[in-house]
Amino acid sequence: MGAYIIRRLLLVIPTLLGIMILNFALIQFVPGGPIEQILARLEGGGDVFESFSGGGSEVMSEGNTEYLGAQGLPAEFIAELEREFGFDRPPLERFLNMMWDYVRFDFGESYFRNIAVVDLVLEKMPVSITLGLWSTLIAYLVSIPLGIRKAVRDGTPFDTWTSGAIIVGYAIPGFLFAILLIVLFAGGSYFRIFPLRGLTSDNWEDLSFFMKIADYFWHITLPVLASTISAFATLTLLTKNSFLDEIKKQYVMTARAKGLTESRVLYGHVFRNAMLIVISGFPALFIGVFFGGSLIIETLFSLDGLGRLGFEAAVARDYPVVFGTLFAFSLIGLVVGILTDLTYVLIDPRIDFEARG
Repeated sequence: MGAYIIRRLLLVIPTLLGIMILNFALIQFVPGGPIEQILARLEGGGDVFESFSGGGSEVMSEGNTEYLGAQGLPAEFIAELEREFGFDRPPLERFLNMMWDYVRFDFGESYFRNIAVVDLVLEKMPVSITLGLWSTLIAYLVSIPLGIRKAVRDGTPFDTWTSGAIIVGYAIPGFLFAILLIVLFAGGSYFRIFPLRGLTSDNWEDLSFFMKIADYFWHITLPVLASTISAFATLTLLTKNSFLDEIKKQYVMTARAKGLTESRVLYGHVFRNAMLIVISGFPALFIGVFFGGSLIIETLFSLDGLGRLGFEAAVARDYPVVFGTLFAFSLIGLVVGILTDLTYVLIDPRIDFEARG
């Protein structure tokens, strides 16, 4: 197992490098870079993207600085901007310098916020921790027992009406469910039970310890429910189908013939085999909710998290934030994938990744 872990860790290097190369190469062909953003604002006070719909402020991208919107600006000023942002150097040199900094976990500073990328991410992290941690935890705590129950009572009225509820939940987009929660419970049209802004109240510092905990959960209830709805539906059906496949196998019939209780059969034999496919979806669910965030849900509930940070950085072409977060989150995602393999072994010791090598 040790050799397998070492191989997987070594595989992280080319995988991560490939991700960075691909995204860096794509960026070179995307118009509207940071210099163009600045020039567009200086010339007209607008946004560079207006030029793509007929406004016309840009002819070439970074490296070939002949901007129609910059015709009234001194060439020395534009050259100074290029030096400041590093675009006076060839793309390969910029990429190698960037990767050397990232290897040392130096992600630089945001172009437009004058703050280190690490500090910026840490500033937004509480929102993503809240949505990711609680959404994933609730999805697993509810979906796994419910999926097992549905598998045991397959075809019964309980299975039928819960399946209907799950299908409805799966069909409703998270942002639409969030709007429904706001309308019903956050002062939209009916009740004003939950707040609609931030993770805590304005007087949070003055509250007692237990009141702080209550205030925190009071604020996160609606956004967490909105983030959990689709993952909950998918995970429940996945658990049910996985258990149904295992229950029909010969070893389950043999265990029952030996006189084992139904609980012992389910949780002593079926559980470890059926849970493998459920655990395999954990990295995608965790990374998707925790790091990707939900731009629309964060916006609806006035939460300033990584979802909004990523969107704003992409629109503003804030490359240090875009590439810094991409590198860090890709690395964490790859490590989580390795931890998932280790969890496989803990659940079912019969799995031998070493033999696969």
